[in-house]
Amino acid sequence: MPQKTAIIIGAGPAGLTAAYELLETAGIKPIILEKSEDIGGLSKTVNYKGNRMDIGGHRFFSKSERVNNWWLKQLPLEKNAGSNIDLSYQHKHFTLEHANLATGTNTENIMLVRNRLSRIYYLGKFFDYPLKLSFNTIAKLGIGKFFKIVSSYFYSSIKPVKPENSLEDFIKNRFGAELYETFFKEYTEKVWGVPCSSIPAEWGHQRIKGLSIKEVLKHAFKVQKNVQTSLIEKFLYPKYGPGQMWQTVAKKILEKGGEIYFNQEVTEVLTENNLLKSVSTASSVEKKTYLGDYFISTMPIKELVAAMPAGQVPATIASIAHGLLYRDFITIGVLVNKLKAGNIKDNWIYIQDKGVKLGRLQIFNNWSPGMVQDPQKTWIGLEYFCSINDSFWNLADNQIFSIAKKELQKIGLVAENEITDHVVIRTEKAYPAYFGTYHKIDEVRNYLNEINNLFLIGRNGMHRYNNTDHSMLTAMEAAEQIQSGKINKAAIWEINTGEEYNG
Repeated sequence: MPQKTAIIIGAGPAGLTAAYELLETAGIKPIILEKSEDIGGLSKTVNYKGNRMDIGGHRFFSKSERVNNWWLKQLPLEKNAGSNIDLSYQHKHFTLEHANLATGTNTENIMLVRNRLSRIYYLGKFFDYPLKLSFNTIAKLGIGKFFKIVSSYFYSSIKPVKPENSLEDFIKNRFGAELYETFFKEYTEKVWGVPCSSIPAEWGHQRIKGLSIKEVLKHAFKVQKNVQTSLIEKFLYPKYGPGQMWQTVAKKILEKGGEIYFNQEVTEVLTENNLLKSVSTASSVEKKTYLGDYFISTMPIKELVAAMPAGQVPATIASIAHGLLYRDFITIGVLVNKLKAGNIKDNWIYIQDKGVKLGRLQIFNNWSPGMVQDPQKTWIGLEYFCSINDSFWNLADNQIFSIAKKELQKIGLVAENEITDHVVIRTEKAYPAYFGTYHKIDEVRNYLNEINNLFLIGRNGMHRYNNTDHSMLTAMEAAEQIQSGKINKAAIWEINTGEEYNG
């Protein structure tokens, strides 16, 4: 009996996880079609003159013990990590005491245990993120501001906004209007380019989850049992960035008989009698058509539906898919001799400042020493959220860097004469948006779910703002269904909707 084949669109975390799982558990041959020249999707690592960039910042952290173990199966834990390092949650205790440790001379292909530190930069001061109830926080805010925040929180507790229709309502109900205006509104609107009142509350349920003032208080007094994602203080991280994980997985897929093809943009998708028959790709060289028994898509739903022949897709479905929106961003890698504020330990910093366009910055040295070629220098990534073809996106690289340089000086983090090099990286469709025609996405989902051998997984494949582990879990679920023959696509869509997955 000939070996069955799965055509997988996209070589990001979801696509690669699906390919690996199909080979390991089902003996199905994966053929991966990747639009770009890179492995890892948004989780790739960009190497610029030996300095590595993590596009967006990817903590390797999950409530799923399966995912944690899967990562450590690919890249063992550093030998000097110690024992009994605990990443624990209610009813789930994943310790690194019995993890797969690096052996022998392996000091390169490893996972590190990193301390998490992120802060908010507001009015020239650093505030802990998540916020901590401390004298230091109160002193920086001032007694008057602190009193307004407390009063506002108690008011929202007594009179919450009902119904909770928008992200603005969601945050105000959990933190109060004053704290929302101070630490949430500006950054969130930089990210999405629309008012928080225009973003559905669903985004908050998936991204902010159970975090609230109550959780901050519990964390402050060490009485919490349910540790929310944003309060986790340690995480795993590949020595050379997230791309190292996915390069490792891709190598294993090839060794096991899978295939990966680059520069393969899917331009045509043909279905017949509720089955997907083939996908065709176009490159600068030729057009290719791929036949398969199963098809797994991580490509944006908008592009998947657009690749179906005109007239095949109902007009309403095509219109909804076309109206799905995305947010893109530009990362500027900046190499500096030193920071004005000295040796900052943050992994990333949120810039809650109306006076600059800069939304967030990463300090790659603090993700891993392996990210920086010269440890005497600081390698930072400046993140600007925008949309393809808006005025900022269309600026020349030198113009974008000029803006970034001025803003670094304006917020007082870096002096111009300390900058020694830079690079500009553009990333499309980084964040699927929860506005546009998103409120009708169930109609598109239901239509595509009727194609029996097509499985949608991952962030863009489902148009859902998943973390990496959620994307991997959708891939694992799809692979299990293919192996067992028991198809229940609703189970894939349930991932990252309930408390079990909100991690």
